[in-house]
Amino acid sequence: MPSTPPSADAAAAPAPHLEPGEGAPFARSLPWLLLIGGIVGLAAAFVLTVEKFALAADSNYIPSCSLNPVLNCGSVMATEQASVFGFPNSLLGIAGFAVVATTGAGLLAGARVARWYWLGLQIGVTAAAVFVHWLIVQSLYVIGALCPYCMVVWAVTIPIFWYVTLRNLHHGTFTRPVREQVVSAGGNHLLPVTVWVLAVAALVLHRFFSYWSTLL
Repeated sequence: MPSTPPSADAAAAPAPHLEPGEGAPFARSLPWLLLIGGIVGLAAAFVLTVEKFALAADSNYIPSCSLNPVLNCGSVMATEQASVFGFPNSLLGIAGFAVVATTGAGLLAGARVARWYWLGLQIGVTAAAVFVHWLIVQSLYVIGALCPYCMVVWAVTIPIFWYVTLRNLHHGTFTRPVREQVVSAGGNHLLPVTVWVLAVAALVLHRFFSYWSTLL
C-alpha cells in the first residue's frame, strides 16, 4: 500500500522547541557552566568593585591585585576605560553574572525557559563578549597593564558566550534549528573555544614578553 505523502501544512510546521539537555551534548553541561561561570564572574566583579571603592576613598590604597608593574589593578582602575559608562564597569559584571548564575540554577532545578528569555540572554552575553574584547585591547595596547580580576571575567565570559550561542543555534532560538554537527564544529565543540582562549593568552604573553622574560 503506497504511503501517503505529508501534507503541505505538516511540511511547513516549525521544528519542535528543544529544552536544555535534549539533543546536543553540550546542552547537558550548559546549566552547570552558567551557574559556576556566573558565580566565578560575580565573585571577581564583586571583589573588583570593593577594591575600586577602596581606592576611590583612599588614593594611597594598594589593591590586593596590584602584584607587579604588569599585573596591576590600580593602574587599570585609574583609567577612563574602567568606568566607560560613568560608573565602575564591575557593577555591570555584578548585575550580568547574577543573571547568568540564576539562569543556571533555574535550569538545574528543571525550569523551562521561554524563547524570549534566551534571546535576551543572547543579547546580554554577546554585548558582554564584545565589551570584554574591547577591554582586552585597551589593557594590552593602551593602558599597558593587566587586572587579574578582570582576566577572570574574560576567562568566564568567552565560554559562556560560546555555549549560549551554540545552544540557541541548535534549539532554533533565532530561526530554524541548526544541526548539531554544524554548530559544534563537527562535534568537537570544545576546540573553537579552546583556540579562542589560547589566542587571547598568546596576545597577553606576546605583549608583555619583555617583562615575563625577566622573571625567568
